[in-house]
Amino acid sequence: MIKFIKFIFGLMISGVIVMLPSKSTSAEQVGSAYDYSFTTLQGEEPLPLSKFKGKVLLVVNTASKCGFTKQYEGLESLYKKYKDQGLVILGVPSNDFGKQEPGTSEEIASFCKINYGVTFPMASKQVVSGDDAHPFYKWAATTLGFGTAPKWNFHKYLVDKNGHLVDYFNSNTAPDEENLVSAIEALLK
Repeated sequence: MIKFIKFIFGLMISGVIVMLPSKSTSAEQVGSAYDYSFTTLQGEEPLPLSKFKGKVLLVVNTASKCGFTKQYEGLESLYKKYKDQGLVILGVPSNDFGKQEPGTSEEIASFCKINYGVTFPMASKQVVSGDDAHPFYKWAATTLGFGTAPKWNFHKYLVDKNGHLVDYFNSNTAPDEENLVSAIEALLK
């Protein structure tokens, strides 16, 4: 084992092992968020992300029975505060983590409206992790690099006005945290 560690360390020093990408996006980003589409939570119509061209987009995988579910309140506040300046929040319900979104589309919509007054757009329930993840989530994880895929509910991806993926925020980043708010405000300018 010690020989293996020395071998890896030697490769790192010699520059053979390339460092993993940082959270920032590169000019060589392949495609854009506008290449992807969801379906509305009610399943009535397509929801292409190109509909949000010229807006800042925060895509959040959500769940109704999670310790982070109270973030719906903060997301709604954030949406109300910045929507007139061009912020769109897209909630994407997912049952991937802890089976914490077992409801039907109707149950999810009702829960969000009654408990948190959610008015921002919501997509239909999706797989957001692993081999069966929705294509947007596969693209986002590939674009930002290793370790940037959702690991739990309320993972957030930030997309600029041109559809470029800019950053991600882990589940424990509350919607009112300074690092998230300042990143949104910078993109809204």
